[in-house]
Amino acid sequence: MGAGPGAGPAQDGDGATLREITLRLVSTPTGSGATAGPARPLRVAAGSARPPRVTAGSARPLRLAAGRARALGLPTRGTTNPNRLRRMDRWIAATLGGWLRGAEDPLVVDLGFGASAVTAVELAARLRRERADLRVVGVEIDPERVDAALASADPPALTFARGGFELAGLRPALVRAANVLRQYPPADAAQAWRTMRARLAPDGLIVEGTCDELGRRACWVLLDATGPRTLTFACQLAGLGRPSELAERLPKALIHRNVPGEPVHALLRDLDAAWDAAAPLRVYGPRQRWLATCAAVRQDWPVRDRAARWRHGELTVDWSAVA
Repeated sequence: MGAGPGAGPAQDGDGATLREITLRLVSTPTGSGATAGPARPLRVAAGSARPPRVTAGSARPLRLAAGRARALGLPTRGTTNPNRLRRMDRWIAATLGGWLRGAEDPLVVDLGFGASAVTAVELAARLRRERADLRVVGVEIDPERVDAALASADPPALTFARGGFELAGLRPALVRAANVLRQYPPADAAQAWRTMRARLAPDGLIVEGTCDELGRRACWVLLDATGPRTLTFACQLAGLGRPSELAERLPKALIHRNVPGEPVHALLRDLDAAWDAAAPLRVYGPRQRWLATCAAVRQDWPVRDRAARWRHGELTVDWSAVA
């Protein structure tokens, strides 16, 4: 995963030497990136009877040996773009900023930052406006990516560590996991949610979702220790044909449920209908049309936010409405 997330033989906790077994991934995982790259070798313990297999029906994310710790997950493609996660970051700052200011330990994990540390650097800069002592740890399963990111470290504000869904042994108040779970079967993605939730600090939160290559369209879920709480759609309104175009960015838990008879399909259908009804407002720009769309949908759906967030091309609903 970008969790997504050497020199001399590594050893496990009992001192046994680890050997490298190369596993070529045949899937096309996604990370914070835009284009597919070559599969990367994975390390597994030398005592394993056979290399781990990546299968569509596996019940849990792959375990990778990492010395004494175990990093849970698979490497992603890892490429990214500056400002790709700006919509998610701004939503976190606006919606969760007050909560972060009151957190006992403002530790934030950027899970699966990819081959470039740029989105972790941006996250740290944006959230430290909310609280000066906030700390961000970029966590990646690929040790080469961690090594490359060290040049961008700014301790204690921004540091990097190797790890996966177990969050490198940390107990963060907040986890941002962007473009990490798209490569996993639904059962594995659900297991990743459970693993991350179990590692949170008390009252901790997770923001997990996906976006397109330039960050113009995105969806994410807010979770706490008990499970999902909300679903947010976010987009650049200029160029939006219909709201249902956001369906391709739905989180793993919902993307296969966008079919007739499912709640998320009904929500997207109603968004399209409201968007069509607001077509006369397009002469005033897409923002006015989106504001009218959100106000109409709010009559039948448990919309959490208001016009102050709608203006940014966002809409947040209770998870229970689409689960």
